[in-house]
Amino acid sequence: MIGLLIFLVAGLATGTLFYTWIKAPSLVNTNQDTTYFYIPTGSQYDQVYLDFKELGLLRYERGFDWVARQKEYPQLVKPGRYLLTRGMSNIEIVDLLRSGRQAEVTVVFNTTRHLERIAGIVAANLEADSLSLIQAFRDTTLMEKYGFQPDNWFAFFVPNTYRFLWNTNALGFMDRMHREYQVFWNDKRKDRLKELGMSNIQIVTLASIVQEETFKTDEMPRVAGVYMNRLKRGMKLQADPTVIFALQDFTIRRVLHRHLRVDSPYNTYRYSGLPPGPIRIPSIQAVDACLNYERHNFIYFCAREDFSGYHAFAETYRAHLANARRYQRALNNRENPTDRSE
Repeated sequence: MIGLLIFLVAGLATGTLFYTWIKAPSLVNTNQDTTYFYIPTGSQYDQVYLDFKELGLLRYERGFDWVARQKEYPQLVKPGRYLLTRGMSNIEIVDLLRSGRQAEVTVVFNTTRHLERIAGIVAANLEADSLSLIQAFRDTTLMEKYGFQPDNWFAFFVPNTYRFLWNTNALGFMDRMHREYQVFWNDKRKDRLKELGMSNIQIVTLASIVQEETFKTDEMPRVAGVYMNRLKRGMKLQADPTVIFALQDFTIRRVLHRHLRVDSPYNTYRYSGLPPGPIRIPSIQAVDACLNYERHNFIYFCAREDFSGYHAFAETYRAHLANARRYQRALNNRENPTDRSE
């Protein structure tokens, strides 16, 4: 009788232990309800188990190891970023890791003239490191694969908000950007290009200039219209941002006559038409502003004297000079205010 009792107690204890190891809440996190667990590419099970132990995430560590081995997880380790919720049992954790169901990462990059900045943003969110990304960005073989050259490479990137798997590498990122490029240039935008008689590279190049000229989204179609009018009339674009790009001195705040002497195809004061390629990665808004530019007769524009960030537009050079003088007077008054008390 005593032997039977001992057997029953032992069986109950064993059953309780297995239940605890398998189905009892095991994930603990004293700071928050959820946590992300990262498994780098190439990781083996021993490292995964060690990471759990070092992070102190499991109440029943031995139980996790037992469940993992019972479910053959050591042979099925998948890299990624996994969202774990406090109170998950060991079997729930193992099943999630075995499945490879990752929590996606949001990556946002905006208009920029520096690919290194994109590399930094991506590397801060994905497994890919900035060095591998920069190398991919500079790889002329990759450029050719996607149909681009160094002077129009900026047109490849479409600034937006994207969702990625955390373990995306540099080449995976590039392939995704190529797919997004193809999605962006849909039939509607391609039809508009045909109507304008321009290529997408030309439109993105124009958009990059517009992006440099105004940060006001609602003004972009009007600025684009000015440059379209100049192109149609065979006038030089005379866009200051292209000169700054030619000089590669982005500290320049005011383009002077000495700057205009630079001999570069990007100097639109010396050479007619659009420059060889974009001078920055423009926003989607800037590209669409150029595809759907405002129809008007303006040929000139300069900053408005109210310092609002908007511009004053003119159809004639005489009117443009009047606008420019008003702005210059306002600028002089701001820099050298007079004493009105006298």
